[in-house]
Amino acid sequence: MRNRKWKIFLVEDDKVIAEEIERYLKIWNYEIKRVKDFQNVFNEFKNFHPDLVLMDVTLPFFNGYHWCKVIRDNSKVPILFISAADENLNLIMAMDLGADDYLTKPFDLEVLQIKMRALLRRTYEYFETKNIYYEDIILKCDNMIVSREDSEVELTKNEFKILEVLLEKPGKIISRDEIINKIWQTDSYIDDNTLTVNIMRLRKKLEDIKIFGLIKTKKGVGYYVPPVN
Repeated sequence: MRNRKWKIFLVEDDKVIAEEIERYLKIWNYEIKRVKDFQNVFNEFKNFHPDLVLMDVTLPFFNGYHWCKVIRDNSKVPILFISAADENLNLIMAMDLGADDYLTKPFDLEVLQIKMRALLRRTYEYFETKNIYYEDIILKCDNMIVSREDSEVELTKNEFKILEVLLEKPGKIISRDEIINKIWQTDSYIDDNTLTVNIMRLRKKLEDIKIFGLIKTKKGVGYYVPPVN
């Protein structure tokens, strides 16, 4: 990973901001592709084959939520939203459409680079081929699928890692800080709501395959799954 030149797809219509981001990231040896045709963002995405997407919210023709959904329907590439505070980024909507993280403008470019590096690390260096078993539930680590009997559902990277952390230590309460540090590699720049939204989405997916009440909350402390009987 250290010697790889990561390809970053930048969806930002503010020329000044886009040029500033591009200049800074090139210093860190990233290959940057800035969108030119905002009516055909997905076509440029497909042609570039990026490792990570930086997505603004307010864009010409279609907003960032639209393009996030289109990309996520076709790819698991990590998506990091960059949003001005007055754009009122709907975190729940962004996460529900498949975003991995977000950063509010104005931001320090060093913070952006730290977030990107952590997101790339957990996306491309993490997974091993193994399964985790909990009663009749199977968490498949090679493809981020959780299954029970004849039903299964695919998880996002964040949802997968949350469930993995909990299933590896059934009965133990895992603090919010520990989960945040495990997933995002840092606890310095993560809004606590980000974890809450991911837990909410994970619970909903589990309920879709008839897994109810698996993730318990210890108020003010963290989360856990019950010990195996």
